[in-house]
Amino acid sequence: MNAQTYQRRLAKCGEHMANLGIDVLLLTKPSNMFYLTGDGRLCAYAMITQAGKVALGVPVTDIEDVKALAYHDHIVGFDDEVGMIHSIAHYFQHFGISKGMVGLEYTFLTQSMMAMMTHPHAKPEGVTHQDCTHILSEMRMVKEPEEIERIRAAAKVADIGMDAAIKAVKPGMTESQVAAAAEFAMRNAGAEEFWRTYVASGPRTNIAHGLPTNRKIEKDELVMVDIHPIVNNYSADICRTVCAGKPTAEQQKAYDLYLDAQQSTIRMIRAGVGMVDLETHIHQVLEDGGHGDHIFGPPIHGLGIEFEEAPLPPGHAFFHGEKAPPPLPENVVLSVGNCGLYAGPWGVRVEDTNWVKADGYETLTRYPRRLAK
Repeated sequence: MNAQTYQRRLAKCGEHMANLGIDVLLLTKPSNMFYLTGDGRLCAYAMITQAGKVALGVPVTDIEDVKALAYHDHIVGFDDEVGMIHSIAHYFQHFGISKGMVGLEYTFLTQSMMAMMTHPHAKPEGVTHQDCTHILSEMRMVKEPEEIERIRAAAKVADIGMDAAIKAVKPGMTESQVAAAAEFAMRNAGAEEFWRTYVASGPRTNIAHGLPTNRKIEKDELVMVDIHPIVNNYSADICRTVCAGKPTAEQQKAYDLYLDAQQSTIRMIRAGVGMVDLETHIHQVLEDGGHGDHIFGPPIHGLGIEFEEAPLPPGHAFFHGEKAPPPLPENVVLSVGNCGLYAGPWGVRVEDTNWVKADGYETLTRYPRRLAK
């Protein structure tokens, strides 16, 4: 991203801040800092003024690295948490903000982190605070062309990782070994990192988020693999369920039903469609197929810098401290198939990354969808 990109984003951010009466943002969530400055890391913060000035605070060890990566006007290093608090106070004084409103990311901050950001040695007494979570969420929801290309690159890496994982699914292999195969392939294909990898086998396919264990896969068991590579700081999301042998007729029927629900929902995607419409459709297909009692959680979410971000279905959005989503604008990226069909002794799921276009969609993850290997 070039300087003009960050200047444009900062100007838009300033407009949102002015509309809400927020004088300055104090950001600590790495993805939000990255979006506005080009660098996001833990144990750091960014102060963003209404006028688009950027002040960064980072560990003193990281100053040169951040200078080379981030768009900023000011940068300071600190040695510890006390130094961090004092550096925040310095920036409030530098920007002449002794009263007014600071925006904080309520849904990211723990109570102890909130105490640091609002410590009397950091925040002036005359400055109050309010939640700014939705400002960055709404800004990040619609992707720019370069962001779409980065997600497309991540999707290609996701396909490579899934291919390696599915090839590793054999009786006697552990879930952890399957995860390792996926992660190794993704690293080699260009991923600098990935969000948590989920691999679940046998009865563990019936849980929502199956973190890999040392459980050995048995013959004819189902195996669910969900991976999320990060390439150039952007993510993709893909899930496949396969059988380490021959699936039962019941399993195949449930899989075919879920795949139909997922694919027919994807075919509804276009600018102007509502998240509720998409969620309702996928649930209705499963209910009509006799599995209405086997649904858990939201089946759709946005993705970009993070593998789960706005837009989110209303109930899920509330849980994440977000606003209910509007009708989808063009250039949103959605993951469809986030939650599966959980039958009891086993479950099935298929998930793909999709780009919302004015007149339709493009599915970016393309690994084959088959229950039998």
